[in-house]
Amino acid sequence: MKELVVISGKGGTGKTSIVASFAALAGSSVLADCDVDAADLHLVLKPDIKQRENFSGGRVAYIDPDICMHCDRCRELCRFDAISEDHVVDTVSCEGCAVCAFACPVEAAVMKESINGEWFISETRHGTMVHARLGIAEENSGKLVTLVRNQAKRIAGEKNLDMIIVDGSPGIGCPVIASVTGADMVLIVTEPTLSGLHDLERVADLADHFGARIMVCINKADINPDMADRIEAMCVARKIPVPARIEYNTVVTAAQVEGLSVVEFGDSNVANQIRALWSDVKKQLG
Repeated sequence: MKELVVISGKGGTGKTSIVASFAALAGSSVLADCDVDAADLHLVLKPDIKQRENFSGGRVAYIDPDICMHCDRCRELCRFDAISEDHVVDTVSCEGCAVCAFACPVEAAVMKESINGEWFISETRHGTMVHARLGIAEENSGKLVTLVRNQAKRIAGEKNLDMIIVDGSPGIGCPVIASVTGADMVLIVTEPTLSGLHDLERVADLADHFGARIMVCINKADINPDMADRIEAMCVARKIPVPARIEYNTVVTAAQVEGLSVVEFGDSNVANQIRALWSDVKKQLG
């Protein structure tokens, strides 16, 4: 079983469009949308949800009013000012440190699991997809990413499939670390801008730190050929393969409007370039 993770360092590079096309070209694979803070792969693949589960990424305090003796010990120790004068916990302010539960002399303060989002197992026209949605302003997205990846691996094993394609998060934080750790290959999709170069270097350092094999795709390369050359030179210096420069083409937007990946929308230069990229990725994955 091989696991390919597609990340971007920054948003807006076309990462999810590449993943959707890969899903169409792969034939039989399990898909995992690990961009749990702003998932959008479902917009193209139109999943039919078969299973949905709540995700608990942490705990919050609760004070039982029938037991509380109003000693104020919890309020004195709470550094987040999450407990009101009438000893009601503000779940938004509570950080789940559990100091109140340890300090309460009558065990009125307890820790309860908080629901931070949902995760789903769905069927798409290109196979099974595991995806998730984190609640607004909720935390522990790295834990949710790990859950999504583990479910994808379980399903791939049960169905005897040899490929998992992961749509990772942008940036270099916890969700990205949780996405790339242990992956067989990381494809970084970047764009020919100064911010694209900057974030490419950062996320390449991150992937390299975790021992991942790296490839780079320069999307919309023709909008700034000089910067594309600069990005490729940096990759050559770091011995990172750059198997594709994909052109800017309005056919990508047209495909999205129709709810299709670029390679499903019809023949075009950009579709053929993505097909060639997929061929190179498969070859490198073995």
